[in-house]
Amino acid sequence: MNLGRLDDADYPTYTIGQAAELLGVQQAFLRSLDTASVVSPHRSSGGHRRYSRRQLELVIRVRALFDEGHTLAATARIVDLEDRLSAAHARIVELEARITGEGRR
Repeated sequence: MNLGRLDDADYPTYTIGQAAELLGVQQAFLRSLDTASVVSPHRSSGGHRRYSRRQLELVIRVRALFDEGHTLAATARIVDLEDRLSAAHARIVELEARITGEGRR
């Protein structure tokens, strides 16, 4: 048994029914996000959708943007830009730490 998967946010744990129930959304909503390639769940050997914790967190973000009145296209773009900005900030912090660390030598 691999207990490391319990902490793996990317492990496809939840069925579409479980995900919908946890998030308080309809299964059709999750399928529409998959069709639009906003959230792409893993597929089991039988072709069933399986969602990870990280994907459920993304669905929560998407749902919040929908609730604010954004369209699916706008929501996908906003999520993409937020993710890119977050990655850029992380890279800046990493580079600043490297520069600061080299300056002390």
